[in-house]
This record gives sequence, structure tokens and C-alpha cells, in this order.
Amino acid sequence: MKLKEPFVITISREVGSGGRTVGRKLAARLGVRYSDKQLIRALKEKFNLTVSGIEKLKGEKKNWLTDFIQLVAPVPKISAFLDADSKYVQEDRQEVTVQDVYEAEREILNAIADEGSCIIAGRSGFFVLKDRPNKVDIFITASREKRIERVMRKQELLRNQAEALIDSVDEGRDNYVRRYTGMTRYDARNYDLVLNMDHLTEDEAVNLILAYLGV
Repeated sequence: MKLKEPFVITISREVGSGGRTVGRKLAARLGVRYSDKQLIRALKEKFNLTVSGIEKLKGEKKNWLTDFIQLVAPVPKISAFLDADSKYVQEDRQEVTVQDVYEAEREILNAIADEGSCIIAGRSGFFVLKDRPNKVDIFITASREKRIERVMRKQELLRNQAEALIDSVDEGRDNYVRRYTGMTRYDARNYDLVLNMDHLTEDEAVNLILAYLGV
């Protein structure tokens, strides 16, 4: 194919696959913005959530309000918990739902794409931006063993910790995608290009993507 301006490239990836690094290197080679941290910052500002809180919200299958206090940074009016009455806390706290987070992500993704050519990592970009012209969807995967090895090395974790992290993130991300798209993120039909990183370096993966894009 021949990439046309302005374009949007979405990169969905499995944790530990190296997809984030591939996305950053690809953005640098193409000279375009990479949205990963930009999106997280915008969500944190909108909902005053921690990064882990956002990921947990996205993975919940049901209403998560029972965990709200643990997920949201202290709200001045109730941060001291001077009143132990749970009914008071329930009525006084900010009502943020998983739907709110999804709608915020959709708004932010479209705003980023409106600004010009870009690469957007994760956040169901392949679905949220499905009607955009000149869009290419890429999925970065790797075997479980390679993912475990990478997570252990990059995050300095023990094997059982890396396995638990991978399982938790995989489940959370797939629950989120299923909830709002009716699809599984593992369906290759969602993407234009799927790369298995088991025998590829990050630079080799970038070169393959550029060749596919005709750049």
C-alpha cells in the first residue's frame, strides 16, 4: 500500500511484546506524534485517576463504584473521611463510570487524529477510529514465554510476578475491548498487519511496517 497524508496508524499490542517501543520508533522514523502518554495524561487530568486506576476501570466487567475510593485520588471534601457514614461518602463522591472513561478516550483519540498524522497506541483505536481515511491498524504479538522474559527484564520482576501482570493486563484489556466493540482484540481481522515479535528486533519490525506502508 501507499501511505497518504494525513494518516492514522493504530498499534494494538500485548504487554511484553515490545509493541510500545516499536510504536515509538515508528513514530520517530515517520516524524509524527505518538499518543500513548498524551492520552494517559489527558485521562488523568479529566478524572484525577492513577494510570493503574484507569487500567483497572477498563478491565471491570461490572460496575466498579465499590472500588471507587481506592481508585481515585483523594477528593478534598471526603479525603479525611471524618464522617464514617458510608451513605454520606456514597452521595458525596464523584460519579465516574467506565463509560465516562471510554467516552473521554474516544474524544481524545479523535482530537489527536484531527491534529494530523499520528500513531495511536492501544485504547481500542482500531475501532474508535474505524471511519478515519488513511488509517492502518497493526497488532504486535509475541509468544507467552517471550513476553514473560521481556517483562521480567524490563520491570525487574520475578517470573511469577511477570506472569501475574501479563494475565491481569490481558484480561483487563480484552474485557474492555469486548465491552465496547463486541470484538476480541485477538481477532486478526481487526488489523491490516499482524507482527509476531518472537524472531524480530524492534528495528526489524519497524522496517517491515515501513515496507508495508510503502515508505
